Amino acid sequence: MAQNMPDWSELQPELLALIARRLNLIEDYSIFRTVCKSWHSAATKNNFNSDLPRVPWLMLAEEDGSSSCRKFFSLYNGMILKKRIPKASRKLCMESLGWLITVGEDEGEVSLLHPFSGVQIELPHQNSTADYSGRRTGNQCTFFKKAVLSASPSHTSDYILMVIDGGYIKFWKRGDLRWNKIILDLGTRSPRFARGRDLVYFNGYFYSVDCLGRIIVYDVAGPQYPRSLLVAQIPFGHRGFVGELYILESLESLFVVSRKGVHLRYFRDGTTDFRVFQVDLASGKGTETRELGDRAFFVGYNASISVQASQFPGIKPNHIYFTDHYLGSYQTFEEGGGLDMGVFNLADGSIQPHYNGVSLSRISPPTWVTPTLY
Repeated sequence: MAQNMPDWSELQPELLALIARRLNLIEDYSIFRTVCKSWHSAATKNNFNSDLPRVPWLMLAEEDGSSSCRKFFSLYNGMILKKRIPKASRKLCMESLGWLITVGEDEGEVSLLHPFSGVQIELPHQNSTADYSGRRTGNQCTFFKKAVLSASPSHTSDYILMVIDGGYIKFWKRGDLRWNKIILDLGTRSPRFARGRDLVYFNGYFYSVDCLGRIIVYDVAGPQYPRSLLVAQIPFGHRGFVGELYILESLESLFVVSRKGVHLRYFRDGTTDFRVFQVDLASGKGTETRELGDRAFFVGYNASISVQASQFPGIKPNHIYFTDHYLGSYQTFEEGGGLDMGVFNLADGSIQPHYNGVSLSRISPPTWVTPTLY
């Protein structure tokens, strides 16, 4: 009977391409590519619908300090994909639009790295900024806090990368030899400087939220000197907010998410609560909400994003998926960071795990990565 079984490796290329084009989940496409040589040849960029929205994968920490492989956990089906990424070894990894922004632990070198294609773009070193010489630490990867792209380098060469570097906002355009620092001018009645906490690219501009709950917009695309403008205020009070803050776009609106307990690892088990504020740019105010509808938020040491839960089986609406985001604990504990992860139910305040394993690192604990093939 086995003699009558078809040889799937001998299917015609046209038929294999037709099958490949019907696969919408990148998890299924990755498995399709591993069947045999002919199937791998059919799994090209052109045969995959890369424009569909994607739910992030959890990129796990290196299993040991010398490992060149990283594992990616899919929330959709629990699949773990193992990928060799030697260029990310022993580097802090942040993520935006499917690309990793890596910072070397020893030398502090910075680059853009696509984890699945292996394409790497070298960026100016941190020492290209005027304030670099005043830093007093032996760990060069601790200064970059967030990094956000205006567009994917996979699709265009006209993109900007903005980062939070030691609390300051800096940006890089293709061709620049150094990081450009933005000096905030927020008016005489507002504190001149407060540390930036998160960034988002929204409707053609970058926005940040700082520790005072201020929403600031940046115009860095034009030929003029970079401009900044205070456009909204989240009601945290005059003393600011102790914890982590995130800013993201969802359904054509900006949201700010505050995370409580993330900095209390010495006394508690980690994150205890989230609050969500929808930002009205017209009035300059933020209104607290406990209802995200069909949306789910993903936050951590990555670009904060929102997805439509009903498009992805297994993703819970009105929930916040979070990873460990306290750099201090990475360095303090011998095993590193990565314990403070879970899924927060915005309706009832409960927290459940999203990954049942343990993945720890002193350099780059687990973080969300939006999977793209190229």
